[in-house]
Amino acid sequence: MVACVLPSISQMKTIPLLIVSAAFCAPGLFISPAFGQVGHTWPSEKKVVVDPVTGTELTFLTSTPVGDSKIYQTHPDWTSDGKWLIFRSNRAPGQAFAVNEETGTIVQVTDKGYIGMLCVARKSMKLYIMRDTKASVDVGRDPYIDVAAAAMAAGNNAATPPADGSAPANGSAPQIRRPGDLFLNRGPVQVVEIDLGSLFADAVAGTLKGDLAYERICGTTPSGMHATGNMGLDADEGYVYFGIIGADLASQLPPGTEIAKPYGPRGMGAGPSGLASMNLATGEVKTITVVPFRIGHVQTNPWVHGEIVFCWETGGKAPQRTWTVMADGTGLRPLYPEAPYEWITHEAVITQDEVAVAILYLHAPGAPMGGRGRGQGMPSWGIPADDAHPTGVGIVNLRTHEMRIVGQVPVGNPGRSIWHVNGSADGRWAAADDFRYRLWIIDRHTGEMALLASMGERTMAADHIHPTFSADGTKIEIQSAMLSDNKRSLNICVVPLPKSWLARTYDDKNRLLAQ
Repeated sequence: MVACVLPSISQMKTIPLLIVSAAFCAPGLFISPAFGQVGHTWPSEKKVVVDPVTGTELTFLTSTPVGDSKIYQTHPDWTSDGKWLIFRSNRAPGQAFAVNEETGTIVQVTDKGYIGMLCVARKSMKLYIMRDTKASVDVGRDPYIDVAAAAMAAGNNAATPPADGSAPANGSAPQIRRPGDLFLNRGPVQVVEIDLGSLFADAVAGTLKGDLAYERICGTTPSGMHATGNMGLDADEGYVYFGIIGADLASQLPPGTEIAKPYGPRGMGAGPSGLASMNLATGEVKTITVVPFRIGHVQTNPWVHGEIVFCWETGGKAPQRTWTVMADGTGLRPLYPEAPYEWITHEAVITQDEVAVAILYLHAPGAPMGGRGRGQGMPSWGIPADDAHPTGVGIVNLRTHEMRIVGQVPVGNPGRSIWHVNGSADGRWAAADDFRYRLWIIDRHTGEMALLASMGERTMAADHIHPTFSADGTKIEIQSAMLSDNKRSLNICVVPLPKSWLARTYDDKNRLLAQ
């Protein structure tokens, strides 16, 4: 068990755990540019709020209840100059926005919508998006929607699995199609580059030139290639890699390959699918690899050219969740070969050589989607789980394949399990949220784990907090419903690491000798 320390001021209360599975959604209907145009600005909504449990000062960069959502924790949120954060918002549904961390100024950066992931460049002031040339609805949706959360948002409470693990009241699982499926009969898809540096300068100066002055179409996918919107930007920023689906992919698999069937109670994960690349200078598109299951998240190693990490997406547990491959198609393998009793999820590349993964602790009543106690685990997912197996924040080394658990929610804590994970690029820190929608910080040198912010434990929120470190590792961006009267509407928030932690120094040699 890794050492875990709660802040001394923390007085935790046990509150029944609301069961909402992993969400990553933004209601995104196409809307006329008349509702907001590229470069349109909003005044600052910035507020500093003290966390009621830990005393941490939380800087909310948005604070109105319009519904804001951060980028998923697999991708960067800050622009390369460290001054702006990119996010999604219903202030112009289906569009992307930026907020200046210092001034609070909000700028709209798209007005024609996008599909899938917002890819913020780390080296240049650029943003890369996918845009479906034929779509008229569902623009701006992310490529993963949680069935339970989406149904709740639509008022269908029957979609939320009961705490005792029994079936929904209507006796059937909710059937909500995911955005990747909605793109099947559309396309081609354009990859668009947005010049954020010029856009921000002109927006602040009031000298806007129109959206075409800031956009460049890098290329268009060929007819018959269906891009899912799962996209990552290469370390050298010369390529994007993205998920593809389509019946023709089966012919590209080796003869005799068994195609994965729908897996788990959500009936997802069936193959085949693949990865493709686009050269951002020439627009050339190539297929990288084809696999017999459904690819979900696609992310890149920001420090290593051509290194891709992706997942088998089932909407929950997968037989083998995490995968990696090089952009030339070589090196395809499971990233962390998981055991049948493990629930691996929410992988995120955090350093040049490492990927953080969440190993969920689901073995008791009150866990997401049920669970009836020790040894029975999650029968609806076919997991013969047992509490004897380790859970927590796992760090997998891409080179040595070693995996280490660096933090766990303390035994008996109402947070129960970590859920989404991230880490600082310098290797000092890891972070995670838990089933109570709280934020934890881990010192990877010492193994110390502490509650950084409770954010009011808004488990009715429209989504989880999805922590992401800044490039310098001094702060974490989250999304939280802490300020919302309805306890659901999200805002963008930045949480600083404790000054006392940042001031720590380590003498590993002396510390080891002392032991």
